Amino acid sequence: MEKINEGVFKAYDLRGIYSTEIDEDFAYKLGRAYATFVLEKNPESKNIVLSSDMRLSSPSLRKEVERGLLDSGVNVVDIGLSSTPTFYFAVAYYGYDAGIQVSASHNPKSYNGFKMVLQAGYPVSKNTGIIRIKDIMISGSFVESQAKGIIYKEENVLEDLASEQLANIDIGKIKKFKIVIDASSAMGSLDMDEFFKYVPADVIRLNFDLDGSFPSHEADPMKDENVELLKKEVVDNKADFGISIDGDADRYFFIDEKGERLDQNILHAIMAKIALKTNPEAPVCYDVRSGKTCSDIIESMKGEGILTPVGHSLIKEIMLENDAYYGGESSGHYYFKEHYGTFEMPFLLMAKFMQFLSSEEKTFSEMVGPYKKYFSSGEINREVEDQKAALERVKEKYKDGKILEVDGISVEYPDYWFNVRTSNTEPLVRLNLESKSPELTEERVEEVLRVIEGVIG
Repeated sequence: MEKINEGVFKAYDLRGIYSTEIDEDFAYKLGRAYATFVLEKNPESKNIVLSSDMRLSSPSLRKEVERGLLDSGVNVVDIGLSSTPTFYFAVAYYGYDAGIQVSASHNPKSYNGFKMVLQAGYPVSKNTGIIRIKDIMISGSFVESQAKGIIYKEENVLEDLASEQLANIDIGKIKKFKIVIDASSAMGSLDMDEFFKYVPADVIRLNFDLDGSFPSHEADPMKDENVELLKKEVVDNKADFGISIDGDADRYFFIDEKGERLDQNILHAIMAKIALKTNPEAPVCYDVRSGKTCSDIIESMKGEGILTPVGHSLIKEIMLENDAYYGGESSGHYYFKEHYGTFEMPFLLMAKFMQFLSSEEKTFSEMVGPYKKYFSSGEINREVEDQKAALERVKEKYKDGKILEVDGISVEYPDYWFNVRTSNTEPLVRLNLESKSPELTEERVEEVLRVIEGVIG
């Protein structure tokens, strides 16, 4: 691939179709460019963590990233196959200078990509380096080194992660639940196998064999068809709940004992409640799609709610700036602040949630019931020619509401509220709306969509 495809440089990572948008030549140049970028930030940097998921194209792409790093004179710390949260942990906990993870997260099998972090797992986003890395790759202005780097291996990363993150969890307060887990043939199987060495449970494993062809279904739990098997197995096995994990295992989705999906906004609110119980008045971050369930909890517990844009890199940056203890977003990412970094920590998510459910002494659905106060549209996309004009129409139409412009436009009225924002990569406008009744939600969604499309102004 002689010409760099600029379309793969996203807001939070690099991602594209393997062989046509991303290939081994691209991966080598990325290794060279990333080493150059890291050394620009800190000339004393020496060690960059490298890991990958189980996608069929990951081994060859990883090999070329490694070659690019070594040719640039930096050392590679090889941690093998790992989930993205384990990768973050390795960079932060052991004090390495930076890291690259080869993964396309939840995308279909034809895709691959790269996530990059600096010290302490600090995210590299469009705001903090991705544009610079792209410019280095396009210009070919790579750092030159007389000596090649060396490859080291970091063993027992998952064991260290479990020991560190579960150290302050009272495992004795967690009931022995029956849980069905669908790992989507992807990296979450490694994490969950390790987690349940420490936490007693009757675990029914689905799709735990690593397979980059995703033989059962895509590793994207946001799509209903990808959780149908899990729902059935939860009900058939009379399990307490189920969990579906995405491809790189940084997002967890819960199913109750009746086979119904838990709204991520409710899970986010529950985790905020747990965080504020032990850290009163702490800053808590939530994204513009999160609805009022989470903000209600934060307000009732006198926490400091901080509204953020959508996107894991952007939220982590804001958490770090505000010294936030906990943060989350509606797509299923949950972030915790520990002394070694701020990023997704599924072991803490699982342990804290299971401890909370144990203390409630209710079934999953009974525990969740009181949180089901509002009615959400979910995310609705509309293709429009002029995204900016669409947002201006919304702003003008709803100017009598309470308007915030954190990520697109958020508008709040007493009985409904919504966010409209644009896609970073496609000609799309995205709507998330919530109200106090299903009828009002349906009515207002139809109206706002007509404004977005320019049918009414």
